[in-house]
Amino acid sequence: MKIDKNIIKELSNYLKEFNLSEIEISDKESKIKVSRNYVSVNQYNSDHSKLNYSISNEPSTSKEKTKSEKKITSPIIGTAYHASEPGAKKFVEIGKKIKKGDTVMIVEAMKTMNHIPSTADGVVREICVADGQPVEYGQTIVILD
Repeated sequence: MKIDKNIIKELSNYLKEFNLSEIEISDKESKIKVSRNYVSVNQYNSDHSKLNYSISNEPSTSKEKTKSEKKITSPIIGTAYHASEPGAKKFVEIGKKIKKGDTVMIVEAMKTMNHIPSTADGVVREICVADGQPVEYGQTIVILD
């Protein structure tokens, strides 16, 4: 099988353009899948030529994080949503106090809406993913104080 580098390059460009984590095309004879790995939300990667990239658009600071910080991570790969439907009230907002078990987000995977519960009590300090953004397994989605 001859590999067409132009197709791979085009798929890689689609990953960046549409902020996808992976893309796949196939025909009767072959299948090509291009994917990228996400790195830590608080890291900044200035080398945009690599497929690994940072979720955050701001460089991390040398400021120490508080020890009381609690991270809620995605237990699955999918698309994150802040509300149960478009235009509905968001599950969490910055500064809102939440309890363990409260839904912080929905992650859609294979047409199934999965409610993601908080793993701790706290106050929402940061929401790390945009509404409709793809998330990876283990990616931090919310940070609590």
